[in-house]
This record gives sequence, structure tokens and C-alpha cells, in this order.
Amino acid sequence: MNSFSLDPQMLELGAGIFVLLLVASIIGFILKKTVKGERGQEVILNLNARINAWWVMIIIFFLAMATGGIGSVILFGLTSFLALREYITLTPTHRADHRAHVWAFFIITPLQYVLIGFHNYGLAIIMIPVYAYLFVPIRNVIAGDCQDFLARSAKIQWGLMVCVYFVSYAPALLLLHIPGREGQDGKLLYFLVCVAQMSDVLQYVFGKCFGRHKIAPNISPNKTIEGFVGGVAGAVLIGTGLYWITPFNPWQAALMALLIALMGFYGGLVMSAIKRDRGVKDYGATIPGHGGIMDRIDSLCFAAPVFFHLTRYFFT
Repeated sequence: MNSFSLDPQMLELGAGIFVLLLVASIIGFILKKTVKGERGQEVILNLNARINAWWVMIIIFFLAMATGGIGSVILFGLTSFLALREYITLTPTHRADHRAHVWAFFIITPLQYVLIGFHNYGLAIIMIPVYAYLFVPIRNVIAGDCQDFLARSAKIQWGLMVCVYFVSYAPALLLLHIPGREGQDGKLLYFLVCVAQMSDVLQYVFGKCFGRHKIAPNISPNKTIEGFVGGVAGAVLIGTGLYWITPFNPWQAALMALLIALMGFYGGLVMSAIKRDRGVKDYGATIPGHGGIMDRIDSLCFAAPVFFHLTRYFFT
């Protein structure tokens, strides 16, 4: 994998994100000093916690990108491991599941990212949805516990698919060989992460500022129609403006951004439904202001595989 550390465009993108976060931090500081009222202060404190968390996440992301790809594989591998841990912790388990959990955490998850790191697309694409899917119920049936067998096996399979397999499609973008763009696939990863995360941020901002009509009150009470429309529209504009770092022309970038935003929205709803089923607000408390790892990457889980396959099909 090639290095992006000296790529002028990546340096420009990094500088742009730095300026954006700096402006956001200044605005957050001013609002903290000027906004009155307990409710207003609560919103501002949450906003500033999110901004501070973004500083850390952006620095880690660009350091991983600067390694030329292997750092991105390691970063998303650790992300998958932590997300799977949150998911398994949240859902009920049996003693008989523990061996399957060991395989899921310490063999299947690392193997998925090793395959991506070594550019083994053929095996990486089927390892979890075929072989891990077959292995999990076999491992569970050997344990000899038939109680809730189907639910227990399906829970582990679902966790591996969402937390590991789907997420691994993000660094897998570095495997693509697009004619005329050798060594620039890291910018596709930037495009995906930027559009998906900005859609989340803008949906939160528009929802807080203008939200009146709840879109799914029983699943995610804070999501509103106004927030959804504003966030998706903003993400499309951002994606269109970033077309120059991708193999897409402006209208293709707009469609890709729209798809990422929509899949991200539904990913967030699906993962929220699991939280509501378990009676919790967040998957964890790893990231101040954001909850757990899964709370931050839920949109990426659903957007990454669709974005990868459309890019691979139409542009390689």
C-alpha cells in the first residue's frame, strides 16, 4: 500500500478539517459563555464534548492514513474488535457461547483484516458470510446447549457481519485499482468517512435547531424529518464538493453521497432498534459525547459495503 503522507491533496484535506474543527471549537467556547438556561447549557456541553471527541478521532484517522494503508487496516480492525465487544456485551449470552466468542474475537476478526491487508479480495469477500456463518452454529452445537440455540447463533453471526464484515469494507477501498488513480484509493476512504460522518453531524445539528416532526419516535426519538432532510442534503453538497478527490464527476459524487447518507441513516436506525430492544441509550461510553464505538460507526456499517461494490463495479 502506498503512502499518503506527502500527497498534497490529502494535506489540503487535513488542513481543511483542522480549520473546520478549530472554528467549531471557537463557536462552542463562545456559546458556552453566552448561552443561558439549564437546557441550553446541556446542549452546548454535549456539543463541545462531541467536538473534543472529533479532534481525537480525526487525528487518529489521519495518522492511520499517513502510514499508507496498513495503519487504516489496523485502525478499522481495532474498531471492529471494540464494536463487536460492545455488541456482545449488550446482548444476553450463555456459557456455551464462550468458545464461539473466542473464535469471533481472536481468530475470525483478525483474519478478516489480515486478508484485506494482503489484498486477498476473493477470500475476504466470503470468509465471514460463508465460512464463519457455517462455523458459528457448528461450534455452538458442539457445546451441547440447545436452549435458545438459533437466537444465540444468529446473534454472533449478526455481530460478525455488522461489526466486522461490513466495517472491513472501509479499508477494503484501499484494495481497489482504479485506472489512472494508482496510490490514491485512500481518498475514497476519506470520501466515505467524511460524507457518512458529516451526514450524522448535520442531522444532529438540523434536528436540534429545526426538528419538529419525529421520524421514528419508537426507535430513535431524536431523529426528525427536518434533521434527516437537512443532514442528507448537506452531506450531498459536501460529497459533490469533494468530487475532485474521487474518480467521480460532480453528479456521480452527488449520487454516491446520497447513497452513503441514506444507507447511513438506515444503519443508524437499525442499530438504534437493537439498543431500544435492550433498553439502553448507548452501546457504551468509550467516546465522550458520542457513546460507544458502535454509536459512532453505525452509519458506516451499512454505507461501506454498498459504496465499495458500486465503486468497484462501475469504476475499476
